Amino acid sequence: MKCFSWRTNLILSLIAASLFFYLINYLLFKDPPFMLRLLTLQLAFVPISVILITLFLNGLFVRREKRTKLAKMNMVIGIFFSEVGTALLKSFSDFDPHLEEISKELIVTPEWSDHDFASARIQARKYDYVIDVHRGDLEELRAFLEGKRIFLLRLLENPNLLEHESFTDLLWAISHLAEELSWRADLSRLPAADYEHLASDTKRAYGLLVSEWIAYMQHLKGSYPYLYSLAIRTNPLDPNASPEVR
Repeated sequence: MKCFSWRTNLILSLIAASLFFYLINYLLFKDPPFMLRLLTLQLAFVPISVILITLFLNGLFVRREKRTKLAKMNMVIGIFFSEVGTALLKSFSDFDPHLEEISKELIVTPEWSDHDFASARIQARKYDYVIDVHRGDLEELRAFLEGKRIFLLRLLENPNLLEHESFTDLLWAISHLAEELSWRADLSRLPAADYEHLASDTKRAYGLLVSEWIAYMQHLKGSYPYLYSLAIRTNPLDPNASPEVR
């Protein structure tokens, strides 16, 4: 015979306990009219109980859980930019022949408001990302990504990022670029079509990274002003950026 689930066992146990106490009440006081009135009052309170527990308290728990998940997710994203993202954005920008067009829109300052960040995101989406693989150092990029491969794979396994689709897309784009570069024996001697393919993979990761970097900077401004200050002074898209306070 198939065993009942724990939920079924729990429901049956609670019903049995309720019947037991009703029986005790009847045997002690022998007042069925009072028991009927009490049962009616209890049934009348059930809808209110559903409102209080299911809608109100459950809503509080759900919001709290979302805040906790968001905090953990932002922590993971912060680690990504500390370990990989900022340096990788600087590396990608070295391949961009039109960097000045986007960099002037992304010189983040302490005075930036939510409106400024929203405007920056719009400009980043409009920007035509161009990658010239001969401007930068592909070997250096490959070495950097190979050194971060395990780190990137662990990020992809992180359950806190499952609901952050855009950031997950970025991690997959970077991981794919790293794999493409690792398969080339000599990056200095490739067919033109292959260079174009690598440029396309780099462009995809570059555009996604810029968008996530803007969101990350906005998060720092609102939550960690001291980290925001350092991020401004090490802006990988600002040619005049310096970690020194001036």
